[in-house]
Amino acid sequence: MKANAPRPAKNVEHAVAYRRENEFASHPYVRGFWETAAGHLICNFSLATVDYRGDPHKLAHIDLVRSAGGRRAVTVRSEDRGKTWTVINHDPHRSSNDVRAPRIGIDGKPGSLDELAPVDFMDKDLLLSNFNYQYMRDDPLIREFYDSLKPFVEAPERQVFIRVSKDAGRTWSRSVMLPLDGSYSLAAVESSTVRPDGRCLLFLSAATRRGATSRPLVYRSTDEGTSFHFLSFITPNDESRYGGLNQMYPRGLMLPNGRLLCTVRIDRDWAGDMWTEVHQSDDGGRTWRFLSRVSDFGAPGAPLRMSDGRLIIVYGSRLPPSGIRAVVSEDEGATWGPEIVVRDDGGSWDLGYPRVWEAAPGQIGAIYYFNSKDDPVQVRPVDTLWGAGGVRFIARSFFSVD
Repeated sequence: MKANAPRPAKNVEHAVAYRRENEFASHPYVRGFWETAAGHLICNFSLATVDYRGDPHKLAHIDLVRSAGGRRAVTVRSEDRGKTWTVINHDPHRSSNDVRAPRIGIDGKPGSLDELAPVDFMDKDLLLSNFNYQYMRDDPLIREFYDSLKPFVEAPERQVFIRVSKDAGRTWSRSVMLPLDGSYSLAAVESSTVRPDGRCLLFLSAATRRGATSRPLVYRSTDEGTSFHFLSFITPNDESRYGGLNQMYPRGLMLPNGRLLCTVRIDRDWAGDMWTEVHQSDDGGRTWRFLSRVSDFGAPGAPLRMSDGRLIIVYGSRLPPSGIRAVVSEDEGATWGPEIVVRDDGGSWDLGYPRVWEAAPGQIGAIYYFNSKDDPVQVRPVDTLWGAGGVRFIARSFFSVD
């Protein structure tokens, strides 16, 4: 990559997809995003009720995430390629990661979705949700559900669950728990893709022991698509390269020639010192090799193959000036062009986590969470940068790629 200076995006249009003055809305990257056969877009994100003008000691990022009232989920849908969004699920009893409120005694148990067999992952209206619950013991929305899973596993919060919709997200199956298959813990960020042979791949993160750093891996569908098992690790077990650094938020992308790419966030510091790498597999996800580093800073990165064959990755840039940036590759991810600045008016590093789509040929759509330096409400936490900036809301942007 030639280190050219960043350049502004062209034909940029920003809009608010969802905002409430007393809510912390965030993290669409890890909460589910799908495109149906009709071209409709479905996006999940998290909510917490907050008082942005209240006690500054309670407005640090981690306090907003671990809201005393529980962290809920919202689903929005767009039928005009992302220009406008409508809330379709605002269930106050639904926790932040799941597509629906879990039912005690029905959801979450180990096993398979055998009653759905066969599951056709090539069907554009077949949606797969893969997720894990966070802070289960502390979250009042799922505390009883957590207790219901204790007979099956020692620590339910270290597990990944899946649900399937066969009708473009209108209804969802019960959830089942994936096997650990030798890992100490599993985490999911709603990341999956389908191989040409119809097998579905889940891109997850795992730790092999208590206290170990996370490492991305792949599970593959089995049993006519009703269950999943470990297939491979994505990054090498290389202490000289990754010693002490979390490797997380893997997102897979299948190319027309059968090659698999996977973006991975390499994490040194939440406030900005993180970057996105791309890894490659030429054998259906069985083995992987490092391909490229996307940029100096910025993660997690949402990848997309455009209709003209180029690749684009959009990511939050948390170092000042904070905002949303992108890079484009013309050689399937081997090298990347200069950064494209979609926006740089963020009020703090607490933003990003985008999902992307092609709204029209050459026009990229992105949805992400944001806070503005020009917001009339400015959070001022005590003795920390965590939580600075304006109201957290869900934004969307359109921009053109030359």
